[in-house]
Amino acid sequence: MKVNGSNPGSNPGSNPGSNPGCNPGSNPGCNPGSNPGSSPIKNRSRRSDTSQDRPVERHPFEPFLPAGARMLFLGSFPPQPHRWCMPFYYPNWINDFWRIMGLIHFGDKDHFCLTREKRFDEAAIRRFCADAGLAFYDTACEVRRLRDNASDAFLEVVTPTDIRSLLERIPNCRMLITTGEKATGVVAESFGCPVPDVGAYVDIDLVSKGPDGLHRAGLSIMGPDSQDGARLSSLGPGSQDGAGMNTIRRLRFWRMPSSSRAYPLPLERKAEFYRRLFI
Repeated sequence: MKVNGSNPGSNPGSNPGSNPGCNPGSNPGCNPGSNPGSSPIKNRSRRSDTSQDRPVERHPFEPFLPAGARMLFLGSFPPQPHRWCMPFYYPNWINDFWRIMGLIHFGDKDHFCLTREKRFDEAAIRRFCADAGLAFYDTACEVRRLRDNASDAFLEVVTPTDIRSLLERIPNCRMLITTGEKATGVVAESFGCPVPDVGAYVDIDLVSKGPDGLHRAGLSIMGPDSQDGARLSSLGPGSQDGAGMNTIRRLRFWRMPSSSRAYPLPLERKAEFYRRLFI
């Protein structure tokens, strides 16, 4: 184990009412009974004595898993619908995720912005993500909001996402990227690995274990400037272990800074971190 510091065509998710991602019983990414990593997840939210009185909120979007996806972005949970400017991931107009993507890929932070309408161009975003192989979901399928705001600090995770099931649906995925502290903690606990620093990553080897899906086989921790960390883009869909019995898949778990404006870092600086994913 090595540790290094970090330097710096259709719309399946548009209709929350018909979204199978909202039903923990039918969505393999939301089934706590089939998730070997779901039961030990600890709630890092600030609990309230009356939290049980709060309604349970189901995830409004279906996982966006384009064919050939090579990166899976995981946040915590979408904000309340009245904060959306589109029915897709990172829907809050004052969240800068899509501005970061515009700056990195097109040199224009407003590339995905319809500024006069104060909304993002959902159709353009979906096309871009499908072409670039970017998948999206969140680390919770069901939550309680302990405050009437969009802060992760007041989200109580009721049902964590079955991340392994999501990964089984995108076999070419080689990167798992979290975009906030809460999401990072949930993923780290699910896989039993350390929490990487912002801008750093943990390499996790997953091995196929039949009906139980993907399980952690081993891990190493590396910073973004590590000289001996192999680029995952050079790896194939899987490789055989020494005995030739199991398919091993190496997953690079990156922690990115939150794209929320509450995170105290300029947009351009955040883009420097996210740019590392595409080198």
